Amino acid sequence: MRVVIAGAHGQIARRLGRLLAARGDTAVGIVRNPDHTADLEADGVEPAVLDLESASVEEVAEVVRGADAVVFAAGAGPNSGEARKHTVDHGAAVLLAHAAERAGVRPYLLVSSMGVEQARQGTPQGMDPVFAVYLQAKLRAEDEILPRTALDTVIVRPGRLTDDPGTGRVTLAHGVGYGEVPRDDVAAVLLALLDARKVNEVVELVGGDTPIDEAVAALP
Repeated sequence: MRVVIAGAHGQIARRLGRLLAARGDTAVGIVRNPDHTADLEADGVEPAVLDLESASVEEVAEVVRGADAVVFAAGAGPNSGEARKHTVDHGAAVLLAHAAERAGVRPYLLVSSMGVEQARQGTPQGMDPVFAVYLQAKLRAEDEILPRTALDTVIVRPGRLTDDPGTGRVTLAHGVGYGEVPRDDVAAVLLALLDARKVNEVVELVGGDTPIDEAVAALP
């Protein structure tokens, strides 16, 4: 399987890239910073240097063409301002969707965030305004990408991410209560979803008691 990962130097993305490479799949990692290519190569991932905030659809489609799936795991990061939440968490996600359509690649796995539904009701009282914009940008990306009939989209909304070792057991469903989940387990769930070829799913992900393969298999 050939998988293109946007935001490939991120913590979840690097874990996913290593999982793919370890079992002999080809992972292509899109990164903006050329200094990150050595890390990807050490992971067994093929780097593709491309700035998703300025690249054209065709430039991204050239990287995506021939892939079996694309994964959007990019993010503007906690220290970025409101503007980059829109250009990365929304704009770059939609750009990757356009490119996947142009390249004829249907499976699209979008890493979103738990709590995005709060953005439909505006900014909750007391919420950090930059985080509120982040949720709004993620929600806009979800709402624009999921209805696209040329894509087989799965949206994963992890809870609060931790660096604890993965347990291999999760809760994966729609409407799950807020909780924590190790990044190791998020990457393992993404891999299982790529293998399962689910379509048009929106699921929350937190730690739990169900083995990952069983949790994915139980999705409609």
